[in-house]
Amino acid sequence: MAPPLRLNAVAFISPQNHPILIRTFEKGDELKYHYVAHTSLDVIEERTNGPTKSNECYLGLLYAMDDIAAYGYITPLKMKIVLALPLTDSVVRDAEVIMTFKALHLAYYHASSNPFLQLHNTPGGVGSAKWKRFRQKVDEISRAVGGGNVPS
Repeated sequence: MAPPLRLNAVAFISPQNHPILIRTFEKGDELKYHYVAHTSLDVIEERTNGPTKSNECYLGLLYAMDDIAAYGYITPLKMKIVLALPLTDSVVRDAEVIMTFKALHLAYYHASSNPFLQLHNTPGGVGSAKWKRFRQKVDEISRAVGGGNVPS
């Protein structure tokens, strides 16, 4: 049996390519995962604007770098989600990754559907106290998948 997925980081990126939330689960590597999120945007743009456009939200493995594998997902409203998983010798099943993306997408959907929260007009953005429940939900998903360390 394959070991459970372990998330190193999750990035939510707006349709205008602005980071909404980059949540890291590894201490001291925040800048590294910002880099992963931004470099993933180039690959996502290539795949979505190429000659063969797909209606599939799951983009699969975007790229592998050193000890990280970046996977991508784009919602119908062009919001992007990037997962950074540790690069290991074990097989990563697409079904597990897709279920993780769907859970993260649903968490974002519920948070952004709240009529009292305004994503673009909130001082501090998703980092503000008003978005605490969304960050907690992302942490819960990470724990359920097997993320282990979750920042406070």
